[in-house]
Amino acid sequence: MTLTLADIERLRARAADAEDHVALEMDEDTFRGFYDRTARPLRSYLARVADPREADDLLQETYYRFLRGRTRYESEEHRRNSLFTIATNVARDRRRRRRADPVAGATGAVEDLASAGDRTAPHAETRADVGRAMGRLKPRERGLLWLAYGQGWSHREIAGALGLRPASIKPLLFRARRRLASLLRAGAPGAREIGR
Repeated sequence: MTLTLADIERLRARAADAEDHVALEMDEDTFRGFYDRTARPLRSYLARVADPREADDLLQETYYRFLRGRTRYESEEHRRNSLFTIATNVARDRRRRRRADPVAGATGAVEDLASAGDRTAPHAETRADVGRAMGRLKPRERGLLWLAYGQGWSHREIAGALGLRPASIKPLLFRARRRLASLLRAGAPGAREIGR
């Protein structure tokens, strides 16, 4: 097959149109609506899988990477799952950098749930216990529990957001719940976790 100069120009024009379409797929109004629907649950998710004091920075980095990717999405669910996948990776990157830099790692602390939300006396102790127990879970376990019970996502949605197989979500959630329950039963703030 021989290509003429006109054929090459047509192919270039099509490629440029396709690139423009991808770049313009999410205009400002579309992004604003998407942001309004996803920012709050995404920030809550980041506050649970990472240091809550860094959640705003991680949120900003997530949306930056999301927009920079200029990816085509099949649906709103696909777009949202991609956003949460990016957020998970951003949080992992931050943890890896902290491990590589011990000084920066020392400044990051686990979330103290007693200082957030409902501060009434009957709930403060429970929130503190849950906060300590959640802080001792692995980041993926915290993320799974938050997406399943904090956000009410289905197993398929969680799998898409975290890059896991849908069939693996049920056993992973079971293990995370069991581990959280054992930490809560241990009760004492200084109690050591068995089998870690």
